[in-house]
Amino acid sequence: MGIISNDISRAIEILTKGELVAIPTETVYGLAGNIFNEDAVRKIFETKGRPAFNPLIVHIPSIEELNKVVSYIPEKAKQLANAFWPGSLTLVLPKKSSIPDLVTAGKSTVGVRIPNHPITLELLRRLEFPVAAPSANPFNRISPTRPGHVADYFEDSLEMVLDGGVCQKGVESTIIGFENDNPVVYRLGAISVEDIQSVVGTVEIKNKKEQNPEAPGMLLKHYSPRTKIIISESIPADLKAYDREKIGVLSFSKTYNEALVKVNSTLSPSGNLEEAAANLYQALHDLDSQNLTLIVAEKFPEEGLGKTINDRLQRAAS
Repeated sequence: MGIISNDISRAIEILTKGELVAIPTETVYGLAGNIFNEDAVRKIFETKGRPAFNPLIVHIPSIEELNKVVSYIPEKAKQLANAFWPGSLTLVLPKKSSIPDLVTAGKSTVGVRIPNHPITLELLRRLEFPVAAPSANPFNRISPTRPGHVADYFEDSLEMVLDGGVCQKGVESTIIGFENDNPVVYRLGAISVEDIQSVVGTVEIKNKKEQNPEAPGMLLKHYSPRTKIIISESIPADLKAYDREKIGVLSFSKTYNEALVKVNSTLSPSGNLEEAAANLYQALHDLDSQNLTLIVAEKFPEEGLGKTINDRLQRAAS
């Protein structure tokens, strides 16, 4: 039997016996394990090569389940949950004592979300426990947005990838924590800061922290291809500066057909930032497989999901 399957019952069996299953969400594929089985949680960290100080996100099927995981919900957290769940929002809230410290990297808070994917919602409803599910890629590598990405990474170490097709959003969830009950953005993601602010007003952004991070995605180096990547304010100028390299260009809407460009990946010919975000990781996977010596990535407009794309590119280039 192949590693990629759409058999939810088989996924339930594997997770219930304490093994891992890669699951689809609208953002990226996650590497899921039972949060109450410490061996399963350890396997998540070991399989990814993820440091134990980097907390995991807990996935639940409904808002009604939130009280089983967290001990306190600020008013603005309720507003955000009502506005964006199921969806690409993770809330970092004080945890119930029943949540193992291994899941939260010893912190008193836990990141929680309800993914907006029909297959995984059905899986979560049928399981007798929530799952922890960081992105299903080796630590620091490009996140997976298709089942084949996960199989390429973990063919020999994972029993099953639950096939949910291509991830619709294509970048990770936006993570919001609370300091004195006020929302703070810990990770830019698939819901823009502008959309968050339309619900709760101005929010602070604190999305970089190397030591003891409050949430995933705060480390300076992350989401990285093996190929060297630079962020360009002017692609024509950088093509001249790096003319001895085998160059792939990652651009927003314009295609660069210059002789120096071996491969051009244009994320949204129509200039749509949501489409560009959805295509970002697939483009990086493709470019990384082309035996290039350099990826020149265009800097995106600092608005909407352009901020999220720039955040991912900066960490990839770090």
